[in-house]
Amino acid sequence: MARHAELVRALAMRAKAAKERADGAALGDERLKELGRRRQAEAEARAARRRSGH
Repeated sequence: MARHAELVRALAMRAKAAKERADGAALGDERLKELGRRRQAEAEARAARRRSGH
């Protein structure tokens, strides 16, 4: 069950990052776009750690 919760959390993080990037692009807000890129990188780093078993 914990594994499932981690996967759901990762998907939510990615979705939130994508929404922030899209909102930033639509509004011309560089701060939102950067925040979305940063969150996407964090989500990818967490996924990589999970895949490596750590």
